[in-house]
Amino acid sequence: MRRLRQTLVTRSWHVTSETAKAKHIVTEYSAQRDPDFPHHWGLWAIIFGAVSMGLVFVQIAIVMNQETASIGEQIGQIAGDIKRSAWQSLRGIAPEPEPVPYSQRVFEVLFVATPFIAGTGMILAAVSLLKKEDWHFGFYGMSFGIGAIVFQFVWWMAILILGMLLLTKIVENIGDIFSFGG
Repeated sequence: MRRLRQTLVTRSWHVTSETAKAKHIVTEYSAQRDPDFPHHWGLWAIIFGAVSMGLVFVQIAIVMNQETASIGEQIGQIAGDIKRSAWQSLRGIAPEPEPVPYSQRVFEVLFVATPFIAGTGMILAAVSLLKKEDWHFGFYGMSFGIGAIVFQFVWWMAILILGMLLLTKIVENIGDIFSFGG
């Protein structure tokens, strides 16, 4: 009986030690190959940052691919609009608002959404870095987010500066706009 009891204890210990080894191996394997891979914060930071950078390039492409008249025609149209507006305000006539085209609404949504998407990517990257995930994910996500915001800011500042230069030239020639002699 004693021998049978000793054999049973030895076998049960052997089974429990094998089970513990198997659990340890499974735990190590799951730590190496993370089953929650889509839930990495850094991966989502890269996705959000890359999408925001892509939206900045889409904004630039929309602006650059618009059908426009020549510079002289544009200046003439702006001058004509200023002249009409001045005469309408002198006469007390309220100008009729022009309907906003659908493409301009889409552009405005892109303009506002891009920094928010980039900011979301930066927050996700910060969470990734704070959770001590692979630093590459957080670094790349943060870089994409900051790059998108800075690039959009620099792009729009360049457009605003050029617009101000154009308006300065129009104001310098304001006397020619209101002349009726030709």
